[in-house]
Amino acid sequence: AEQSQNGFITTQGGNLLCSKIIHLITNNQVKSQVSKVLHECEQRMYKSVAFPAIGTGQAGLSSAKVADEMLDAIVEFARQKSVQHLQAIKIVIFQTNMLTDFYESMKKREDSDTSTTESWLSMFKSFFWGRKQPSEKKKSLILEKKVNLVTFQICGESQEKVDATESWIKDLILREQFESTISDEAIENFDETQFAILENLQRGKQVTIEILNKLSPPQIKISGISRDVCSVSLQVQDMVHQIKSTEEEQSKAELLYNLVEWRYLGSHDSFVAFDKLTNMQLEYAKRAKKTHLNVKIKKKNYRVDLNTLKATDDQGKTKILQRVTKDEGKW
Repeated sequence: AEQSQNGFITTQGGNLLCSKIIHLITNNQVKSQVSKVLHECEQRMYKSVAFPAIGTGQAGLSSAKVADEMLDAIVEFARQKSVQHLQAIKIVIFQTNMLTDFYESMKKREDSDTSTTESWLSMFKSFFWGRKQPSEKKKSLILEKKVNLVTFQICGESQEKVDATESWIKDLILREQFESTISDEAIENFDETQFAILENLQRGKQVTIEILNKLSPPQIKISGISRDVCSVSLQVQDMVHQIKSTEEEQSKAELLYNLVEWRYLGSHDSFVAFDKLTNMQLEYAKRAKKTHLNVKIKKKNYRVDLNTLKATDDQGKTKILQRVTKDEGKW
């Protein structure tokens, strides 16, 4: 046996299906003990480690307190970029009544850490169910499905109790799952900008996003944890609304451009047409009898006097404007 300076003894695995056993003297410092063991495993280049629910036996600690402290230690360890060897961390729970406390502790942490780039649960899964090597970024606009395979090992006094626990786990998973489908013709006009947003949403939330462009109308299917599905669905609906609003504005601008064209005096004393959206803004402002409107000409800010048809920049330089009515051929 080897005795560590951290207060535990390491022995061979014996008849157990492991190479080493680390023996702890239980105290009330569960988080500290778990942290020390994790660092010991990393230092010794162990690839995996399994913990019981430390302190819930003779020490008499509550399973909720133990769950919080053990997960605190694991999360802090998992966030360290120096971790290279330890790839899987397991907590083995024999008492079914403790499962709820550990589940609630995991759920509570995910709720409090939704702003991080990589969600807490994703990072947590990587240690509990094995780390995956980062895949290369794909240039395709088709979103890659995220599939996290999880294996539950259930031990019980009888087959009946094992079956009951399996049923309870399945029911718990199903209650957390939800699916939402958004159908709209505007989805067909999603470009790289919208696909990048969808990829970020899928990466940051516990959802899978599937884009069904071949259907009529096209669909976006969102599945995963119910609260994340609802949140992502609202954001996708906003994206669809923005696309439709932009298309409507562009259509109006195109029609108006066939009737009226606004121009500014450019170089070589020749007039240059405004882009169609600015053209529409100028025409609407004039029809609304506004006196001034701010526009951009070659990425510079100008303030247009709609009475004198002059545009002035921040340095006081002016440009002459024209309004040409195409249907009548009048200026």
